[in-house]
Amino acid sequence: MSADLQDLAAGLADWSAEASHLEAARRDRSGVAAHGAPIAVVRARTTAEVQHTARWCTSTGTPLVVRGAGSGLAGAATGGAGAVVLDLSAMDRIVEVDPVDQVAVVEPGVVTAVLDAAAAEHGLMFAPDPGSVGISTIGGNIATNAGGLRGAKHGVTRDAVLALDVVLADGRLVRVGSRTFKGVTGYDLTALFTGSEGTLGIVVGATLRLLPRPVAVATLLAVFPGVRAAAAAASAVVSSGVRPLILELVDGATLGAVDELEGTSLQVAGGPDGAVLVAQTDGSSPEAARSDLERLAQVVAPLAVSVETREDTARAHELLTARRAALPAIEKRGRVLIEDIAVPLSRLAEAVEGVRAVAAQTGTDIYVIAHAADGNLHPIIAVPRSGGGEGASEDEAPLPPEVLAAADRVFDVALRLGGTVTGEHGVGVLKRDHAARELGPDVLALQHQIKAVLDPAGILNPHKAL
Repeated sequence: MSADLQDLAAGLADWSAEASHLEAARRDRSGVAAHGAPIAVVRARTTAEVQHTARWCTSTGTPLVVRGAGSGLAGAATGGAGAVVLDLSAMDRIVEVDPVDQVAVVEPGVVTAVLDAAAAEHGLMFAPDPGSVGISTIGGNIATNAGGLRGAKHGVTRDAVLALDVVLADGRLVRVGSRTFKGVTGYDLTALFTGSEGTLGIVVGATLRLLPRPVAVATLLAVFPGVRAAAAAASAVVSSGVRPLILELVDGATLGAVDELEGTSLQVAGGPDGAVLVAQTDGSSPEAARSDLERLAQVVAPLAVSVETREDTARAHELLTARRAALPAIEKRGRVLIEDIAVPLSRLAEAVEGVRAVAAQTGTDIYVIAHAADGNLHPIIAVPRSGGGEGASEDEAPLPPEVLAAADRVFDVALRLGGTVTGEHGVGVLKRDHAARELGPDVLALQHQIKAVLDPAGILNPHKAL
């Protein structure tokens, strides 16, 4: 062990330079692997250990990559050559759930679903619910400003973050924001750190807003003959005055995969080019949820092949299968690259059709699901496995060039339609070039200047996001 690493290890209870641990830290769920391997993985359990690691990395000029569950989809938490990877998953205490103030105070390693369950004991909920809710951590959600299905009504992670405890690159611990729902003292540094992908500071604590848990929900499944009809129905829902808890669009290709996995017949109902909308309303009473759902049914019915509404829990769960089972169904068909773009609501149908054109041009299989209330699409590019089954070695192989080319063209579609290359997954390494195009040189330079103030040595997650 080098003298420098001895100095790092001296302030830590748990760290590793074992080859298998270093190799695992090179990857996240995106399938991207960093070039080279990190020199150490630090498993921090206290803020003091995080501060020690940050100080050591700044003093030695060592890149520092913060990591939680590794469930990211843009390569932002991958540790490359010469880096120290700081794993915060063991900092997983729920410090407080206050039902009066309706806040939770947590460490960054708390799993999203665990926090939501703890809030439920008090009749509350943590609204952000990314697809990885069962494994993703609060720290990762904050790093990427994650969204999820309930974003239709409750927004993204930034809307739930009241205050943050952040370790800066030089080891200083600062607190930004407040426990109050309102607070406009100074610049909004809480919002700045949220979504910064570990490039500005290390979140070691968060004060989060909780919301009353719905007493009742009601669910709708509408089948359409095509994506344009489904997108038009989504726009009509958004304009109806009713704000659904969930509003999801699933295209025909995805429905075929779901039918294959679940034994349903959704694709048959809508035809090969069909699509479905899944909506859910909530309220303080069954009557309130039912009233809103009836209004949505009236709005979408003229455009739909069929509309089914339910209030009973069991059938509602079945209706949500069209959305909840989408990713597992596609993964059964091959390794996936899960992408993330957003466009204005009026361009939703064009975006799906643009993605379909990319699939035809590149010869790739692309499936599309979308958070239809906010124009956020997830084109999922599937790579058939050569052996017909799942295997770790095949999943860890570099993505084929045609897949990366297809992803690039998907980003082009988003920018052409006046959208963004990421709605909730972040930029990471996969989208840096496209993010630079979206931001433009002046804004990109301004962002680099902000990073230089908070991280003058440039050690925090270098070559990511910007």
